[in-house]
Amino acid sequence: MQRLTTRKIFKFWLPLAGTWLMMSIEGPFIAAIIARLADPKFNLAAYGVAFSFALIIEAPVIMMMTASTSLVKDHHSLSKLRRFAWTLNASITALMLVLLIPRAFFFITIDGIGLPQHIAGLTHTATMILLPWPAAIGIRRFYQGVLINNHATRRVAYGTVIRLLSMSSTALILYHNTSLPGVYIGAAALSIGVTAEALFTRIMVHSILKRLEDQQDASDSVPLGFAQISRFYYPLALTSMLTLGVHPLVTFFIGKSVMAIESMAVLPVVGSFAFLFRGVGLSFQEVAITLLGRNKADDRVVTRFATVLGLGLASGLVFIAFTPLSGMWFLNVSGLSPELASMAVTPLLILGVFPALTVLISFQRALLVRRGRTSPITAATAIEVGVILSVLHLAIIEFQAVGVNAAVTAFLCGRIAANAYLHLQLRRMSS
Repeated sequence: MQRLTTRKIFKFWLPLAGTWLMMSIEGPFIAAIIARLADPKFNLAAYGVAFSFALIIEAPVIMMMTASTSLVKDHHSLSKLRRFAWTLNASITALMLVLLIPRAFFFITIDGIGLPQHIAGLTHTATMILLPWPAAIGIRRFYQGVLINNHATRRVAYGTVIRLLSMSSTALILYHNTSLPGVYIGAAALSIGVTAEALFTRIMVHSILKRLEDQQDASDSVPLGFAQISRFYYPLALTSMLTLGVHPLVTFFIGKSVMAIESMAVLPVVGSFAFLFRGVGLSFQEVAITLLGRNKADDRVVTRFATVLGLGLASGLVFIAFTPLSGMWFLNVSGLSPELASMAVTPLLILGVFPALTVLISFQRALLVRRGRTSPITAATAIEVGVILSVLHLAIIEFQAVGVNAAVTAFLCGRIAANAYLHLQLRRMSS
């Protein structure tokens, strides 16, 4: 076995980081388009709420890539998991249709979150435009898992390129040729982009599917049943549902905060910029899962790479937050008004160390997956969500903090709590 080096890790990690980085560009691009159209504050706020709804609806299918990577081995397992995935996609689409019933939707957004009626109306239409989003995510993640399992990872990156091209061209065409509200343009661009990616991924996986369907099922494998799939998938789905489900709750608290509308407008801009750094950290999880556990010397190299990566990403974000570069980004790139751009600097400072914590939790999760212990991952996510909601309640309800500052502080505290819990669990397993 060849000795693992930092150079080899970098070459292995770089395509995955590129994929995440390309996806990270999506948020700032959409926010910049919306910010340059009429009523940017209202449209950015509506976009943030609509996107939060889409995220929570899609949560059950986020881990479908992990499932198909792990479980699809032959024609039988492909058929069973594909049927499971299609059932799940149909269920979340039906759930989104129920959410879109006007009486239910406006009860949540106006009576629950406290949105003004005109912003709630913008949000409702934008959420309707996002209707294809959750199922398209489920389809493309299922087929991406099949690609990864068959060592065709470059095709995953090709799909992301198609997504970005479709998204950006849709946004620019609508921006220059229509008078639609910005939130509608953003939602349409997202839906078309992810739908194009799902269709292109399905085309790229065709030859692999045909080979799996033509070959004999593995005689030494236990036939995959729906009960087995459910037992495997339930903890994964629960983890993603907890992670993404917190976003509408954060929106609810922000709706009760000081400068609520301004906070709803600024949060997606700050969050999407910070994700440029966090997304690169998330890409390290698959690298660590693959490379850890071979021998102690290699593990030290992987650990050292993770440390340098985390510190480098956090240093980059902190440097931008503390210099005029942040103002340049929010004013000239994101297109925020001077008032909103000034408001965005403080939450960006608070999120400065978040990329390092993201690399750390990716590394911790990889260690647990390598040991076959995934339940602590779900427990850590539950702790993270609990801390986020507790901090939000204290900051907004008790101390009347500005909503966006309270939200990013809550995210930071929640992540620190999750990191600490996983650290204790790993120490206990090692002792």
